[in-house]
Amino acid sequence: MNNNNSSRWDLCRFIKTLTYFEVFPVLNWIQKIFQGSPKDEQNISKEGRNMPVILVAGATGGVGKRVVKKLVAQGYNVRCLVRDIEKARPILGDDIDLVVGDITKPETLTNLVMANIQAVICCTSVRVQPVEGDTPDRAKYNQGVKFYQPEIVGDTPENVEYKGVKNLVETAAKYLVSVGEKPIFDFTKPSDEIKNIWGALDDVVMGGVSASSFQIKENTAVFTGNVSTANSGGFASVRTKNFSPLLDLSGCQGVKLRVKGDGQRYKIFLRTESTWDGVGHSYSFDTVANTWLDIQIPFADLVPVFRAKIVKDCPPMDVSKVCSLQLMLSKFEYDGALNPHFSPGIFSLEVESIKAYGGETLPQFVLISSAGVTRPGRPGINLEEEPPAVRLNDQLGGILTWKLRGEESVKASGIPYTIIRPCALTETAGGKALIFEQGDNIKGKISRDDVAEICVQAIKEPKASNLTFEVKESEENAHNPDWKKLFSSLQPDQ
Repeated sequence: MNNNNSSRWDLCRFIKTLTYFEVFPVLNWIQKIFQGSPKDEQNISKEGRNMPVILVAGATGGVGKRVVKKLVAQGYNVRCLVRDIEKARPILGDDIDLVVGDITKPETLTNLVMANIQAVICCTSVRVQPVEGDTPDRAKYNQGVKFYQPEIVGDTPENVEYKGVKNLVETAAKYLVSVGEKPIFDFTKPSDEIKNIWGALDDVVMGGVSASSFQIKENTAVFTGNVSTANSGGFASVRTKNFSPLLDLSGCQGVKLRVKGDGQRYKIFLRTESTWDGVGHSYSFDTVANTWLDIQIPFADLVPVFRAKIVKDCPPMDVSKVCSLQLMLSKFEYDGALNPHFSPGIFSLEVESIKAYGGETLPQFVLISSAGVTRPGRPGINLEEEPPAVRLNDQLGGILTWKLRGEESVKASGIPYTIIRPCALTETAGGKALIFEQGDNIKGKISRDDVAEICVQAIKEPKASNLTFEVKESEENAHNPDWKKLFSSLQPDQ
């Protein structure tokens, strides 16, 4: 191709570009009539957030299934660890990612189970079945209400509450992303979600003839094509569709790319406007041919631009509302200046990952334990005044003792964690005011729905890192609790 001469403009590709990015809704409506909706259209609205995965163990249990529902409702990509997919599917639904594994069998915690996990929420517990029985002492404790003796069914507390938790946390430690980093796209784990959100956006939109693509390979993505200066063009790019929900990078300091280029200078754009042709916050970076580089880009170094011109007096970028990302090779820098490392023709930029860095430490392992775990054998404890789980700890295979051992394995892992010790679990509706305490002295009850909500809030709140606490409900309603304040009221574990 002669880059200095006029070339034939491709109207068809221009229309396809506008259709792909949904610039004119009527075009997409016409396309759907003739082509039908894309197979993965229902997933496209989530891909910006959905590259990292939240792994839920014990997902079919009373708390676990509620955790899954809440995570999905908030746009998280959820993977459920289950023993039997056929039994789990009716409980969790057809659209949930299910993987077979068993925390009591570490060999089942494979790469398929653990790949690309951002956090783990462990809701597993041994099965307890009520067996009718009564004694005068128990009847007195329960104020005349018939008491049902709990009995362990299936796995032992030692295998599940201690060894299983230990297996899960030790395996997770090998896969969880580094503390302080937030994965945005991990191209070493290709998926349909990635393929369906990135699309070419070249100078065809302004009459040029450059052409590019974004190819997903086994362990990387490749931004490649042919850039031409014909027809006054000179740029090729790939861009994501708008994220929904928006990408929240608040608390982070910047983004980091791992790339291997061809010696040219490329650009990355972060956009906080959902409009097609709005302001983009740009940064230019150089590559070394055939060499992997980590490009660290502070948010403060991003330049607000509109059509390659710097926008003066632009307000600071709102990093909590990132709409889309874009990679570009252009003959221009900014305000008419030329890219000093630009060459027309074939180009190639491999991308391994895009991450946010410098963020506050978020919990990466949330464990549901139980209030009372430290009480069996504690001097001065009056068992007659304790809940059944404490009084019957020995009869139940030392269930609380092994839960405490499980907690210790989480704390020893080095992973940022939150350990939740709920009081007696109920099936009542959630939304009650919550009482958080430490010291393992409180008694009471709490809805499973509220425990699930605590799990979901913990993975979003840095103040929840390295906390162990007991929780029960009060009689007050509190549908919008201040989670930061609740977590901040607690003391981190030493």
